[in-house]
Amino acid sequence: MSDQGPEMELVHLLRAVAVELGAHSARFAQRNGMHPTDVRALIALMDAARAGEAMTAGRLGAALGLNSAGTTALVDRLERAGHVRRVRDERDRRKVTVEVDERAVALGWSHFGPLIGRAVELLRGYDERERAAIRGFLAGVREAAGADGSEPRHNDPR
Repeated sequence: MSDQGPEMELVHLLRAVAVELGAHSARFAQRNGMHPTDVRALIALMDAARAGEAMTAGRLGAALGLNSAGTTALVDRLERAGHVRRVRDERDRRKVTVEVDERAVALGWSHFGPLIGRAVELLRGYDERERAAIRGFLAGVREAAGADGSEPRHNDPR
């Protein structure tokens, strides 16, 4: 195998990190009787809450790539487990949002908290310029992973 350079070394390291994070998430799901999609749903709901955005079942389903029936089954399952609740909008009673229950947040922190703490500790070892570079790289990879891959990006060197 030829030397592919330091960039490929980092790409392979990122892949390995993604695999380990997926395995960490899968262990959480298994230990708590959840499907991996349940964990993805809880993350999407917590991200929306952190951003101050209401999350309807339809928006959640779209974020997860689920159809209406699959989304309903998911929310029903999470609600039965006590992880989420459906909340009617006070202004428009027809609108229902899905919110993560505080107990689910606590459960998540009990598993993911040490990993998050270690990541924060590692990031504190970098100066702002280095963190900006890391942020830019991760945002770019996230954008690339979210694209369908059919068209090169404007900054693609090919």
